[in-house]
Amino acid sequence: MARIAGVNVPDNKRITIALTYIHGIGRKFSRDIIEKTGLDKTRRMKELSEDELNQIRAECENYTIEGDLRREVSMNVKRKMDMACYQGLRHRKHLPVRGQNTRTNARTRKGPAKPIAGKKPVGK
Repeated sequence: MARIAGVNVPDNKRITIALTYIHGIGRKFSRDIIEKTGLDKTRRMKELSEDELNQIRAECENYTIEGDLRREVSMNVKRKMDMACYQGLRHRKHLPVRGQNTRTNARTRKGPAKPIAGKKPVGK
């Protein structure tokens, strides 16, 4: 199993798909990396030589990935919370940040429904 940017990348997948296992690299960036290194996108990770893996590793260093990206995103969220801007307040209250409806949906962000005092349970 090849290690790129501290992540074990699966051997039996094509290069374009295998690179997406790295946080911060999606389909587009993986295609860009393969194009810049000059590799064939239909090859599988186990078919690559150590030299080709080193080329991919060197190209990945040009992108903000894994720990650095996670740190940057969390610092952006903290900055907005400290500024007390609208998005920061939504983060603080654990509500959807980007204008989604909350009347019926948003269960993932809000958590399980809380019981309402005085409301009879359904079915009794």
